[in-house]
Amino acid sequence: MNIDDLGEIHCRIIEWYRREQRELPWRNADCSAWGVLLSEVMSQQTPVARVAPIWLEWMERWPTPADLATAPPGEAVRHWGRLGYPRRALRLHEAATAIARDHDNVVPSDPVVLQSLPGIGTYTAAAVAAFAYGVRTVVVDTNIRRVEARLFTGDALAAPTLTAAESRLAAAVLPDDDEDAAVWNVASMELGAVVCTAKNPTCGSCPVLDLCAWQRAGAPPYDGPARKGQKWAGTDRQVRGKLLQTLRDAHGPVSRGTLDLVWSDEAQRDRCLAGLIEDGLVEPLDGEQFALPT
Repeated sequence: MNIDDLGEIHCRIIEWYRREQRELPWRNADCSAWGVLLSEVMSQQTPVARVAPIWLEWMERWPTPADLATAPPGEAVRHWGRLGYPRRALRLHEAATAIARDHDNVVPSDPVVLQSLPGIGTYTAAAVAAFAYGVRTVVVDTNIRRVEARLFTGDALAAPTLTAAESRLAAAVLPDDDEDAAVWNVASMELGAVVCTAKNPTCGSCPVLDLCAWQRAGAPPYDGPARKGQKWAGTDRQVRGKLLQTLRDAHGPVSRGTLDLVWSDEAQRDRCLAGLIEDGLVEPLDGEQFALPT
């Protein structure tokens, strides 16, 4: 990493972000810390275009943690829609309950305290502290990892999973100023999302093209371990999604016979239903009736 270029890199990427950032509702100046927390959990492994309408619905329906905490957990699952990984909805309900009960209905600003909330990991805690409160924290997501890998180490892609070296690099390049650090986190994330993408990056639009170690090396292709894409069709994830959607649409108990029509493979269907029950996403009522959790 060329430390001499670091200040210039900070300035250019932050200026680019302030000029080119996408208009996302949780980036509005009046967005609450609760809104930021919702956006971060919802956006995990989910494109923001799909998140935005669900986020707006949740903020209208449950504008504070206490509002969500007083609703049945099943309502969180119902209004999660098709964001995927619906256990996140239950974890958000649990986190809202803890915030309302233990923190006077105010999302904490301390990353350590945030990590004590149900379902809130290192990344989400750091992101909420930075984006909602301007706390100087190291935020490392997939987009940031890719930007920093190309920009500072010359690698086409980051490692398949976060390494200690990547964490050290992210900490080393974080601006010293609190405000700049918060903006740097979201700006480098945005750069990775819209310019420095995993496939077909638009390097000509990059504000630090001439300072990028990967470009200086001739943009060599990725030569690390093969990366496996996630299948969807025919997987348990698809079946679980179909079962949950049937329960969401019903707005009440659903018979086993109705669920049997969702998927023809009985063994897979029963396995997925059992998994949903174990995860707390579905409640069996009498063995032949099922509902979202109450």
